[in-house]
Amino acid sequence: MTSLPLTASSSNGETSAAVNRGDPILHYLDKIRVSSAATTTTTEDENEEGEESPTELNTINSAGGFLIVSPDKLSVKYTNTNLHGYDVGVAQANRPAPFKCLTYYFEIFVKDAGVKGKVAIGFTKEGFIMRRQPGWEVNSCGYHGDDGHIYRGKGTGEAFGPTYTTGDTVGAGINYASQEFFFTKNGAFVGKIPKDIKGHLFPTIGVHSQNEEVSINFGKNKFVFDVKGYETTARNKQQMAIENISIPPNIGYGLVKTYLLHYGYEETLDAFNLATKTTVPPIVIAQENAMDEDDSLYDLHQRKTLRKLVRNGDIDAALANLQDWYPQIVQDDKSVVCFLLHCQKFIEFVRVGKLAEGVKYGRLELAKFVGLTEFQDIIEDCFALLVYPKPEESPVGYFLEDSHRELVADAVNAAILSNKKGVRHLHSHMEILLRQLTVCCLERRSLNGDQGETFRLHHVLNNNSTRR
Repeated sequence: MTSLPLTASSSNGETSAAVNRGDPILHYLDKIRVSSAATTTTTEDENEEGEESPTELNTINSAGGFLIVSPDKLSVKYTNTNLHGYDVGVAQANRPAPFKCLTYYFEIFVKDAGVKGKVAIGFTKEGFIMRRQPGWEVNSCGYHGDDGHIYRGKGTGEAFGPTYTTGDTVGAGINYASQEFFFTKNGAFVGKIPKDIKGHLFPTIGVHSQNEEVSINFGKNKFVFDVKGYETTARNKQQMAIENISIPPNIGYGLVKTYLLHYGYEETLDAFNLATKTTVPPIVIAQENAMDEDDSLYDLHQRKTLRKLVRNGDIDAALANLQDWYPQIVQDDKSVVCFLLHCQKFIEFVRVGKLAEGVKYGRLELAKFVGLTEFQDIIEDCFALLVYPKPEESPVGYFLEDSHRELVADAVNAAILSNKKGVRHLHSHMEILLRQLTVCCLERRSLNGDQGETFRLHHVLNNNSTRR
């Protein structure tokens, strides 16, 4: 196969006139780069974000003089006769609890409550005094078996739950969304308290009377408590709080309508208007809050036609119509919109297996973009489609997905809207609202020390779609 040139008349590192004049649709190039990056990110990586969870007890940083840790580092036994409050046998996990998630949870099984049953479970910080029960010192909390009290940074406890003894399974967890600690006994929820300790926290267990012995489950075995069910309930509670917020019907109607107008979905808009004609009451909105439709009504039919052509892969017709209707948009043959359309034409050749025609077209129309800084990485990825026998399964296969056609159609639509004088927004009101939502959620998470699940809008939308 004849290869495409990787050099052109442009000098390496040159920028196009589109960049120099601040082309308003430059951000569509970044959207393509996001698609490229998404192909290298697995679902597991997204969910876990590279965090490691505790797997065993830390045998180095423990009150070794008062307890014995088993060879597998998953159980401890108190071997001394306690004389005072500093004879506690304490062990932390080998790692802090992960915090880029909704919850963290672990359990202990009380093999033997010993002489006094002074077993405790909780969380402590790294510098915790390892001869004191979790909850007795600042920056720690613990649920104690001998009295059922919760201890939060001081030597006196508060009534909390039932006592626990030999044969009981007790769990401790963190709900990062509500910023609470919670505890369980034998699979039942015991209670929760505010999480007022900042920073990394280590799962911690304490034993404090002769022959006390507990084993720890960091998740290698199935938990007695239904953690997944607890998380589902927590998410549903959040969702119900959102759904109980009252919004005037015409606000949602206006958001959908302006979205359809903005992107030129004329036929869908007509069907939407017909379906909501008798169900949405007219409500007067103050002018400063009104969603101006004038910008989005601009050349609705032409924008619909161009979107349809691009979505069908008919790039020649789209370019011809742009030349007839909006010659000023394509007069700069190195503009972003021209680049995207020529790339898409090349992609359409690859899609139908006409590689020779694709090479010829690339030499004719794409070579002029090679060497322009803002286009270089994307055009190289485009050319890479020729290398793979099954390009749709390759790392650059996202170019062949329908979503990429949609992105190019969006860019053409934005170019037309930006061509109109006085246009206030190149994004729909719905998109602006969702951007604000994303920023607010990220800021809220930041205030919690970046704890909890990372907000990803597409996950929220997909989960909502599945629920309905």
